[in-house]
Amino acid sequence: MSIRLFAAIDIPDSVADRLVALQKGVKGAAWRPRENFHLTLRFFGEMDEDQADDLDGELSVILSDPFELQLKGAGSFGGADPRALWIGAAPCPALTALAERCETAARRAGLKPETRKFVPHVTLAYLKGAELDRVQAFVRRLALFESERFTLRHFSLYSSWTRRGEANIYQVEKDYPLR
Repeated sequence: MSIRLFAAIDIPDSVADRLVALQKGVKGAAWRPRENFHLTLRFFGEMDEDQADDLDGELSVILSDPFELQLKGAGSFGGADPRALWIGAAPCPALTALAERCETAARRAGLKPETRKFVPHVTLAYLKGAELDRVQAFVRRLALFESERFTLRHFSLYSSWTRRGEANIYQVEKDYPLR
């Protein structure tokens, strides 16, 4: 049996409440449910249970102190054919270092290197047929968005699966405390 996994940071309720309030004004947006808000550190993909156990072992030994994080700004992926809207994270060396440690853990567990640059963000919507000018207006409107600061005390390993006609379902498999 295989499982689809990723490492991510959960978004606190107070911040998630603010993100939900932003989800409007773009026709063609499939707004993500509140329970799906997270900031991905590393997507691992499909793997068998033995490799998942190896990955868990590597993630378990990551050392990092707790740190403060703030969501800031907005953007989209896809250029002239936008496919997603997101809220970014304020520059945070500790966050970047944690993502790098997750990458190292993945390689030690035998996974291929991630080829995409780490862009810390929380996906608000996936887009289908959204008008570029509406997407750009959304991004401009939220360019100065800032959430409250929150302290990150752990990160999590999530599993992901899809049910026909529903948003992806994410489940926390394990939490890794920062110490």
